[in-house]
Amino acid sequence: MQFKDIVGQSVTANHLTEIIDSGRVSHTQMFLGETASGSLALAIAYAQYLNCEHRVHYDSAEGGLRADSCGECPSCKKYRQLTHSDLHFFFPNAATAQVKGTGISSADFQGEFREFLNARRQVGTLDEWYDFVGVEKSQGIVRERDADEMTRALGLKAYEGGYKVVIVWMAEKVNTTAANKILKTLEEPTPDTLIILVAESSEKMLSTIVSRAQTVRVPRIKAGAPEPNEEFNTLYVTWMRQLFKLNMASLSSWVDTLHAKGREQQKRFLLYAQEAIRDSFLRNNAGLPSRMDFGDAKFNASFPAMITERNIELLNEAFNNAIYAIERNAYAKIAFMELSFRISKALKKR
Repeated sequence: MQFKDIVGQSVTANHLTEIIDSGRVSHTQMFLGETASGSLALAIAYAQYLNCEHRVHYDSAEGGLRADSCGECPSCKKYRQLTHSDLHFFFPNAATAQVKGTGISSADFQGEFREFLNARRQVGTLDEWYDFVGVEKSQGIVRERDADEMTRALGLKAYEGGYKVVIVWMAEKVNTTAANKILKTLEEPTPDTLIILVAESSEKMLSTIVSRAQTVRVPRIKAGAPEPNEEFNTLYVTWMRQLFKLNMASLSSWVDTLHAKGREQQKRFLLYAQEAIRDSFLRNNAGLPSRMDFGDAKFNASFPAMITERNIELLNEAFNNAIYAIERNAYAKIAFMELSFRISKALKKR
């Protein structure tokens, strides 16, 4: 990955190349920002630039970048394929149909993870990773065995010279045991070592981890319309119509459908529905054009009027509570039924 391939982050890229060119590379850094905005892609491009044998410098007029890796040296070619021997990835992992047991770690999914990064151009989300590898009902974590393997990898001599690089994606998913095991490594890494923690929220990480890393903040890129999702569209439209009439038999059947899905799919649907509510509110109250098409012309035209200043805060709170419950392994049927009652009540306050 070269910086020129990352959309909308030239300012951050220039800051990163300046750090390397000035010789001020901190051994432990945290790239803080959404993966969809390029935080992981920037981390990989940064590591590639650090190990590039023929760095290229531009004038400020060329694509807004001051410098980039050459993309052609042996190191760059291996980074482009994510096959460099001194590049190590650690990421949330969990049991799947193919990989089972209590002793799993990132090592069991290295091939799949690299394939995922290449397929998503290194901006895939955590939910997309879970779908890609087949994690269904459990929450992935970076665990104790990952910490042991990280320490072991950094203790070895670099195979190809240059820097050994460890990238921990979604570092907020490092569990407490693993975090405590890598504290000394973060504070006193071996020479010519770079550890990059890529995280979306430092608030979910141990303060002792955060304090040991130099933070690089990755600004958010304004998102466009959510990608069309026919299944979610159907579920959402059906749900809202049931809640308006509050048909308990139909609602119970709908809840059973959601309950049968994996926890990550349930969370993704809730986030999708919450964004749909927000979109309706902006259309109805701010006169903004809708960014979402639910595949039902009548629903598209009539439903936004249901979301007003009187109920938008109640609806947001209800969704946030439900997402929180699902993330903490609450019983899905109860969580969705309670959310449904709260939405039905809020819609009547319009």
